[in-house]
Formats: sequence, C-alpha cells, structure tokens
Amino acid sequence: MMPQDILKSIDEASKVIGKTWPLYSFVTSNPLSGYEQTDFKTAVERAGSLLTTNLFPETALFRQAWEQGEIWDVVLKELLRESGYTEVPEFYLRQMESHKEIIGKNKNHILDGMMAKWLSVFMDEGLAEWEMPGKEAGFYIAWRQLAAYDQELGIHSVKDIPKSSGEALQQVLKGQREADYVDIFTYHLASLPGWTGYINYRSESNSLWQQAYPITMEDYLAVRLWIANQLNLKIIPETNTDDSSSELLTIQYIWLKAWESTWQQQLVRSFAQQKATRTNNKSGNKAPDAQMVFCIDTRSELIRRHVETKGNYETFGYAGFFGIAMDYSNLDDGINRKSCPPIVPSAYRVYELPQSRKKEKVLTYKRKVETAQFGAYFLKRMKNMLPSAFGFVEGSGFFYGCYLLIRTLVPGPYYRFKKKNTPSYEDICTPELLSNQKVETIPLHIPLEEKAGIVKSAFDLTGWQEFAPLILFVGHGSHSANNAFASSLDCGACAASPGRHNARMLASLANETEVRSVLAEKHKVHIPDSTVFIGAEHNTTTDEIMLFDVHVPRSHQKQLSVVKSNLVLAQQTATQDRLGVEQNSVRMAERKANQWSETRPEWGLAKNAGFIVGPRWLTKNDNLDGRCFLHSYNWKLDETGAALEGIMQGPMVVTQWINNHYYFSMVANDTFGGGSKITHNITGRFGVVQGNGGDLKMGLPLQSLRSSDTEMYHKPLRLSVLIQAPKARIEDILSRNENLRALLDNEWIYLMVMNPMKDDKVEKYQKGMSWVPVLGSSFTSAKKDVKVTA
Repeated sequence: MMPQDILKSIDEASKVIGKTWPLYSFVTSNPLSGYEQTDFKTAVERAGSLLTTNLFPETALFRQAWEQGEIWDVVLKELLRESGYTEVPEFYLRQMESHKEIIGKNKNHILDGMMAKWLSVFMDEGLAEWEMPGKEAGFYIAWRQLAAYDQELGIHSVKDIPKSSGEALQQVLKGQREADYVDIFTYHLASLPGWTGYINYRSESNSLWQQAYPITMEDYLAVRLWIANQLNLKIIPETNTDDSSSELLTIQYIWLKAWESTWQQQLVRSFAQQKATRTNNKSGNKAPDAQMVFCIDTRSELIRRHVETKGNYETFGYAGFFGIAMDYSNLDDGINRKSCPPIVPSAYRVYELPQSRKKEKVLTYKRKVETAQFGAYFLKRMKNMLPSAFGFVEGSGFFYGCYLLIRTLVPGPYYRFKKKNTPSYEDICTPELLSNQKVETIPLHIPLEEKAGIVKSAFDLTGWQEFAPLILFVGHGSHSANNAFASSLDCGACAASPGRHNARMLASLANETEVRSVLAEKHKVHIPDSTVFIGAEHNTTTDEIMLFDVHVPRSHQKQLSVVKSNLVLAQQTATQDRLGVEQNSVRMAERKANQWSETRPEWGLAKNAGFIVGPRWLTKNDNLDGRCFLHSYNWKLDETGAALEGIMQGPMVVTQWINNHYYFSMVANDTFGGGSKITHNITGRFGVVQGNGGDLKMGLPLQSLRSSDTEMYHKPLRLSVLIQAPKARIEDILSRNENLRALLDNEWIYLMVMNPMKDDKVEKYQKGMSWVPVLGSSFTSAKKDVKVTA
C-alpha cells in the first residue's frame, strides 16, 4: 500500500509533466498544461530552471523579427520604459546576444540512459519481435524480475529489491524530509519529460496497451529512485540562483510581449481597413451557388480565399470534428479511434454500413484489404525472423531496389497512380451514428431529436442565415510518405485523425428527411428540399478537395460539375500561392506528398498566432498568410450567448493548446520538440528518439518549424484571440468560467473584443476583467517600417 503522503506528493509533482501523444495519434497540446494556474512568465522561468533550458525565444529570433519590422520600435520602447529600462532597444538586443548559455553535462546521464532502456522495452507496442517477459504484471514487477540480469545495477538476487513500488519508495525516501518529496519527485519526473509524458498519456487515456501492461508514475519513480540509490547517485536536486540570468529572462519577456503586441496591432489595423472598404449593400448580393464549411485550421485560410474567387461561393469556419463527439470504426481494421478533440469525451461511435445493393462490393473490398494486410504481415515476418532474414533480404533486394528507384525518380506520377488504383469504401458505404453506450454488447441508436441537435448546433455556432443548393462540409487530412509525424498534419480537432469521417457523418445527418422535419418543427430551422449536403476532404498537402458525392441526385449533377471544376482551379492557384511557383504547382505538391526523402511535405500549423471569431467580412479580402484560425460567428443570431460560450470553452482552448505546442517546440526543441528528422529512430511504434536512445521526443521536429538551421518559419508568439461580439456578453461568459479567466489572467492567451455596440472598437483584456484600447496612446503612430539599427 502506497502511503498517502507519497501519493499526494507524486500527484503534485506530476503537474510539471504534460502529455506525449503517440505518433499514430499525435495531438498538439500544451506541454506545461500543469502550470496554467500560474502566470506564463513565472511558469516558464520555473519549468526552464527545472529542465535546464531557456523557454523564451532565442536572441537570434528576436533579431530577425526586429530587422524584418515585426517588432515596432515605439511598442518596444514603451514596454521597456514601463519596466524601468531606459536604454535604446539595440542595447538590450546586444546584451542578450552577449549572454552565452552554458550547457553543462547532464548529471543524470547514466540514470536517464538506464531508465530509457527499461521504458523502451516495457512500453513497446508491437515493434519488437521479442517482448519483455512479465509485462502484464506491470512495470515495477516486470523490472524487478529482470533487474538481477542487468550487470550495471550490480544486484545478486531479486530478493535484494523491495517487492512493491510503495516499499521501494519508502526505503529510498527514508531519512528525507517530507517537505522535500515534491521537489525530489518533480526533479526526477522532469529529467525525462518525453517518457514520463507518455506514461501520463497512457494512464489518463487508459489505452488498450495500458490495460494490458500497466505503468504508473509511482512505478516509474520507484524504479528510478531505487536505481539511483543503488548506484549512489544524487536523489535530491541542487538549488542555485543566478541574478543575471533572471534579468535576462525579464528582458526576453519584454521583447516577446512587444513582438506579440505589434502583431495584434497589425491584425486590428487590417480589420479596420476591411470595415472601411466593406459594402453594406447585402440586399443586392446574389444568393450563393454553393456554401462550404471548412475547419478553423490555419491551412483553411488559404484555400478559402482561393475557393471564394472561383465562383459565387460562401465559406464558413467550424471546428473540424463538426460538432460530433465520436469515435470512428475504420472499415479497414475495425479499430475504434477517437475523432474529436481530446478534451471532449466521445459520446458516439460511427460505423460504415454497406449501401443498398452494394453489399457484394463491400465484401470484395474487405477481401482485398485482408489480402494486403496478410501480405504486409508475411513480409514483416520474413524480414524479422532469424532463419529467413538474410535469405529474404538477398532474394528480394532487386524488387525493393526497383521500388525505391520509382519512388525516388518519379514520386509524383507514382502518387497519382496509387491514388487512382487504391480502392475507397466511401463510395460503397454510408456512415452510421450510434451511441457509445451499450446494452450488454449492442450499441444504442441515437434519438432523432439528438441527431437534429447536432445539425442545429453547426448552424448556430457558424451564424447560418440562408441555404444554397449545394452545401459542402469539408474536413481535412494530409498525405506524406516516410513521415513519422504524419498524424501531426491531420486534423487536431479530430484527435490527429482525418476530418473526412466527421464531415461525411454530418452531411448524412443533414440529408435525413426526418432530421429536417424535426429542425423545422421544433427549432424553426427550415432547410429547403432543394438543398443537398455533401461530405468532402481538403488534402492540405496538395490542396485537392475530394467530394464524397454518391448520394447527390441527378437534379444537382450539373451544378456539382461546375463546383468540381472550380475546386480544381482553386487547387491550382492555392498551390501556386503556397509553394511560390507559377508553373506545375499541383505536380510539385503531389511530388512532395509522395517523396520519401521530403522533410517538409507541408508546414502544418506553423505560423499560427491568431484566432478570429466573427463574420467572414472581417477577413475575406485580407491575406492572413495562414496565421489565423477562423471560426464563423454572428453575434446578432446568438441572443443568449450560448454559441459564443461553446466556442470559447472548446475551439479557443484547443487552439491555445496548439499554439503553445508550437511555441515550446520552437523555443526549446531539444526538450519539447522533436529534434532533427535526420537522426530520428522510431521506438515501440509510438514515438521517436534521437539516435540510439535517450528521451522520447514529445514535440514537432525542427523541419516543421524552421526554413533552415538559422532561419525561423514559425514565429513563437502566444495566441491572440479576437471576437466580434458585445463586450458585456464576453464578460458574462468569463464570469461563469473560471478556467477561461485563468488562461487570460495568467497570459497563456490574449483576448481582444471588437465591440459592435461601440462602433467595433477593439479592446484587449487585462487581468481582473479590465480592458485597454489596442490602438491607443502612442501606439497609434506606430508604423510597420519603424526599426532601429546601430
């Protein structure tokens, strides 16, 4: 039995650890989420000290931003003056540059290496041919049974080791002050934040692997501390203070805030220009020929701009899981995977059912999948089994060589060939929504009113007013080859799964006659009989938009044909814009999607810095360079504020997670990022390590953040949220949601309100529910080209 004082201390210490998500479901999240009740600056300083790393942007990034005019001189000077710094900005920039960070040898190198070795063999998820014996008993018991065979430990018998993790911790902590327990546990959990983050993920998600082979923080600490004690290594951390380092962090923080404030003012000024040029003669506008709902993902900003120029189309932004908190059962393997935000419990489960008169095609499809799966399994066994490994490699070398030659020399044509000849079940199946609750083993069907509620919520949150003949729900997914971090490029709102399943499900619900009847009778939402909903997917690597349109009636085929042609044109101009080329841009995108040596198939959510909640006119004619999440919202239609509260509680929190994940991966890539892809090694199927061991990488690789070793691509700024809504409504929501106020008061996120009751004046939230103008005082004279050089 573990003593309560130890358990309580472990729980407190665990707050320093975020979650390390597996490669197959790589969800971006704040690695310092346990610190969100602490102000950002203090949290960063504490975590940085604990992890022996600086968690503010390096000086070279400030220099680049300064010279490129992304930090305005007048903004920086005012912030410096407020903190008592009177020298010119260049003085402090050079002061930061003169401070050389001293990186000493890792004092825990031996201990970290031993723990990484044991964790990798225990937590393996099927990559290794030979499993660690005794795993089903849990990490501590399995380690104890084998520890005597580890010569580094110098143990003669298993009897020398305590029988339980509780006994081991009590033995090691004997003689230590109880007041030091939290510091001891925090120090050792933070030494390998990637591995302990994955233990945290497995424990909280209670995954199938965790159920079969349990591991807890208590087990980890018991093993680590007992080994440290056995090897006479230091258990309690040393404390030291550095006043010069503290002042450096303060100056860095001022520069960061100046960078963020400049970005906010640039954003607000662009909105002011949009309002000045906006035509209010909406009555003269022709009803849209089609409407398309894209994910709020920053990559949707570009494709929406290009789609809108190709026809009379209206686009919306909505969280990419389309409001369906579901798990999805893939027809290929039958495995249920989460397809909604990690912070949302899955209420539904979606299956694929054969369409009428297509059951035989579904059976044929399944046979092809089973054959392919057996072939992959057979090849793996032949490569890995000791008796056949050498002969198989020799015999198959020629065929593998030809395959690699094709993939290397003609990746684009091979991508198109594979896409054309890969069977798809979307044309022969229909998604079926069932409850995650069961009676014995039988899933429950969803009440009609609940289905109607899901559809209505989509219209409420986006501020829908009229219905076009064709309405597309466009999820998004990515495509890349030989990319361990491929799932990080899929839909974050769908727990790193493609959004196509949710898009198809919502379209299917909205097409149901019974659902439309309930919407009309109970909710006064009248969908015309002439409106057809279609599920679709935006491939963010190639900017192709694929439509799943098997249910579209003949009456709409001509209109659909026009939409498809215009989406092809949008793909061409979008890839030209994104890749910076005028000729063969689509071919280049397809080549990047299938080139096995491509380190940057696409940039994902890099550059994200803003979250805009409001009508499309705010941003429609502005190129935001893929830096903003865009959520549609019409404050006039949201009389109770319920829709806005849902957006702030859900998408706003999720985008903050994404933003923090990119921030910390950028400023401390060795600790919170993924390191260089060049030296990645996949371990256990769930993660990567750098080289042949060490800590599990928990964030994004360098190639997803930098355009070169020295030039940044992602700009590490905290998320700035701008909402067009009455300020009183936002204050009312914040007064009821302490978690949202904590994020704002502690500056993990910025909030600006564009108040339509005050002529769209923009104010920024300050701690304690106060507000200040964004464009005010001396800031109104700031210009983009203002900079100081010496």
